[in-house]
Amino acid sequence: MSMPAVQPRRWTADEVRALPDEPGKRFECVDGELIVSPGPKWAHQRAVRALIVLLHDYVAAHRVGDLLMGPGEVEFDPYTLVQPDLFVLPLVDGRVPSGPEDSADPLLVVEVPSPSTARYDRGVKRDRYQRAGAECWIVDLDSRVVERWLPGAAAPEVLREELRWHPAGAGEPLALALAPLFAEAHGER
Repeated sequence: MSMPAVQPRRWTADEVRALPDEPGKRFECVDGELIVSPGPKWAHQRAVRALIVLLHDYVAAHRVGDLLMGPGEVEFDPYTLVQPDLFVLPLVDGRVPSGPEDSADPLLVVEVPSPSTARYDRGVKRDRYQRAGAECWIVDLDSRVVERWLPGAAAPEVLREELRWHPAGAGEPLALALAPLFAEAHGER
């Protein structure tokens, strides 16, 4: 006797938002797949802090967008709700978006994976960011590299020394030295 095939549950962004808060856990869904991950470690938080400092002044000075950090939500469609570590939303008529209902898809998404999130950050989430037209940086603290994924790219550019980002409308690119970023993340500075 055969068993009927069980269809996996397809989660919506609204259902994920309705889940009860659990300290130390983050809930997301990509294309209906529920993703539950633990809170980040200190090296992760130091890397995100350093990136905020480096990106904030550039984004503001060149008026290319609005830099936000997780656990801010990005909803791409009714079945995809993610909380990237950092993301840059484009300006709306020259001003920062007032809220999710007023914003477009991100220009840039930054993920700093941990062992428990790497599979999703590098896989389904990165793929979804690319489908939305966002540039995606995967900041690998262990390997001390940044995987730079451009929209539509089949493989990343793996950067060890410097990352350059030149969004549309910016007068000059951001040049980000990676050795100091990784040193700060690992508490070596």
